[in-house]
Amino acid sequence: MSKITLAITDDDALIVSLLEGYLQRSDDMDVLFTANSGPELIDKLKAAPEVPQVLLLDLKMEGMDGIAVSEYLKINYPGIKVIVVSSHYQKSFMGFMLKAGVSAFLPKGVMPAELAEVIRAVANQGFYFKPEQLDVLRGQIAPKAPRPVLQDDNALSEREVEVLRLICQQKTAKEIGDLLFITQRTAEGHKNSLFVKTGAKNIAGLVIYAIQHGIINVDELPVI
Repeated sequence: MSKITLAITDDDALIVSLLEGYLQRSDDMDVLFTANSGPELIDKLKAAPEVPQVLLLDLKMEGMDGIAVSEYLKINYPGIKVIVVSSHYQKSFMGFMLKAGVSAFLPKGVMPAELAEVIRAVANQGFYFKPEQLDVLRGQIAPKAPRPVLQDDNALSEREVEVLRLICQQKTAKEIGDLLFITQRTAEGHKNSLFVKTGAKNIAGLVIYAIQHGIINVDELPVI
């Protein structure tokens, strides 16, 4: 079984050390490197032979804060799934965090075992929502927002909409193929087409697109 590769960035060296030690003891995780600032993280990413799948990131850091780091990664390293763990956690930040490319947003008081489960969920499904965060998202999306009519070259086909809905329900390409009676390869092809047409950089981006365009309601999202 391949391990989930991680990086940790926090300006508190003690927290970095404790997190690295705990996660490194997990059989399914491997901490590739740590950093104590945004610029240090970027330097290490540029020099690293392997880019981590998941990044644990502090929000408030000197110089380049977590938001700036997330926005940089969204453009330059879209494959990295960002989990922000911050003492400045507020549920009302959730919508902004998603737009910045963050896959999960947690308070710094989260228990290590819960954090490990969130890491696994983000690595496998691309995002993680707590129930109270879904409530906030419901309030941030206009209830009467009209469903747009897609009529341009980037319009999603009926099949792509079906695939997108299943992705939002955390189905894998194999599961999507089985449910729609298509091959796993075809399902992956539809998924890649969705990234191109929607402009999303990751699964969280596809979920946001689906919500904003009325393809799926927040109430339909699974709670992990």
